[in-house]
Amino acid sequence: MNTHAPNIRPDDRPVIRQLDEATANRIAAGEVVERPASAVKELVENALDAGASRIDIAIEEGGRRLIRVVDDGCGMTADDLPLALSRHATSKIDGSDLLAINSFGFRGEALPSLGAVGRLVITSRARGADAAQIAITGGRVAPVRPAAGNPGTVVELRDLFFATPARLKFLRSDRAETQAVAETVRRLAMAEPFVGFTLTADGREIFRADAEQGELFGALTTRLTRIMGADFIDNALPLDATRDEVTLTGFAALPTYSRGAAVAQHVYVNGRPVRDKMLTGALRAGYMDVLAPGRHPAAVLYLTCDPQLVDVNVHPAKAEVRFRDPQAARGLVVSALRHAMAGAGHRASATLGTAVADAFRPETPATHTPRTWQAPPPSAPAIRAAQEAQAPLLASGFAEASASARLEPVTEAPAHAPLGAARAQIHENYIIAQTADGMIIVDQHAAHERLVYERLKAQAASRSITTQALLIPEIVTLSEADATLILSLAPDLAELGLVIEPFGPGAIAIREMPALLGRLDGTALIRDILDDLADQGVSDRLQARIDAVLSSMACHGSVRSGRRMSADEMNALLREMERTPRSGQCNHGRPTWVRLGLSDIERLFGRKD
Repeated sequence: MNTHAPNIRPDDRPVIRQLDEATANRIAAGEVVERPASAVKELVENALDAGASRIDIAIEEGGRRLIRVVDDGCGMTADDLPLALSRHATSKIDGSDLLAINSFGFRGEALPSLGAVGRLVITSRARGADAAQIAITGGRVAPVRPAAGNPGTVVELRDLFFATPARLKFLRSDRAETQAVAETVRRLAMAEPFVGFTLTADGREIFRADAEQGELFGALTTRLTRIMGADFIDNALPLDATRDEVTLTGFAALPTYSRGAAVAQHVYVNGRPVRDKMLTGALRAGYMDVLAPGRHPAAVLYLTCDPQLVDVNVHPAKAEVRFRDPQAARGLVVSALRHAMAGAGHRASATLGTAVADAFRPETPATHTPRTWQAPPPSAPAIRAAQEAQAPLLASGFAEASASARLEPVTEAPAHAPLGAARAQIHENYIIAQTADGMIIVDQHAAHERLVYERLKAQAASRSITTQALLIPEIVTLSEADATLILSLAPDLAELGLVIEPFGPGAIAIREMPALLGRLDGTALIRDILDDLADQGVSDRLQARIDAVLSSMACHGSVRSGRRMSADEMNALLREMERTPRSGQCNHGRPTWVRLGLSDIERLFGRKD
């Protein structure tokens, strides 16, 4: 029963009408142009598609009053200009294959949409032809007329949304809109290192990136250094991996070089900046057990593949993509990130040394209550599993949970080793090591916690997860669609220790659970997994919970703060850190060590300017 409209008599039924072109363009503009930054994105992408080597952008009042984009691309002739303002007119594709798209634009909607909601003037000159100009105001197109201009195109958009004033109410402050425009230009500049960009706001230049020289990877590195900062490159790991005809390159920052928000994450697919849930979810998964809660990784990822393998025609703004094989693309990102983190070994953020030097500088004494990190106590089954999993470690002599534990002795303590030679232990928790060009300070508990955690994970992976059969199966009632979806993953879940089977229409039975997890709300876990699948097409929820238990076990089974260590024990810990993946941060994402260079030490004592 329709409760939203009254019954309509036959003689009063609504009449279907064809909307006029101006109205249709204003509706389309609502999808394509959300704010000034959207308009800048469309115009700059057009300039890039035109082969521009330099693009100058100027805005006023956050882009409300003026957006001007000047490029030195191929330009347009007088005959091209009226067609460029027609909906679905484009030079990018011929319509024969919507998957063979090698350009930013292809829908033919941007210019007519902008002309429908603002005052748009285009002045263009193709090489070998005279310059011409066309104007469109609120959807009304003026005749083409001669103009003066250099080869390329100048697009001026004034009074954005004057034809749809209600949209103006949804814009933020001039400062916020200017920041959004700057971020848009930066993201495009990061994908096009051989193109020069400038952005001027209210007469003041706020961004500049001259065209880079050399080969592509070197040019990208230089461009990223200019935009992301030298600290990012200094603390980032290079990525280069291929799977199923998809290639991933770029940089991923060390876990200890993290941010408080997801503001330093940039993903590109075939040079196109995208904000894709599946890919950002893969980025999170790649850092799953090396980041502190509330921290976000910094990364710039470039995925390239045959255009036939990815659909960019998903949304009018072209910010989302759909891969033909999304799991292959996601798996490539996750595995490449994890491999890079493992390959980094004991490496930690270089910026930590600066923080150490700052901490040593004299300051006004102040009352300070140190913040401690306490892991949640493991369940009884987890403790039993920890004892079983750590038995080989205890036998090796490397780790003991008791206060009388001893690390395996070593005969050498080379100062030229990456983490140097142990020289002292202070406050019964911090190891001081001497290196060839400075000193290292190690948090013994945090470091050993990571070492034990990595061993536990390796053991769990090699001998599979131990399961615990439920005395009474837990029945979970779901929709038929959700039940079918979760049952399709039954083999994968069984490998992680969660055994499920059908239990009538729209229901499943949980027969076994991972023993490591102890008592667990199976219904909540199943629903969380389904939520992950709905959000990003895949779920690491169960593996994340298992890793959390292993982390807790490692915390309770590692060398404790307050335990005195011999020189041999300290050096054994340093050497093991150098051999262990991800040992630069503990299980909770905190750094396990920091470095203070000799030059930093000399500056502290006034020996060096």
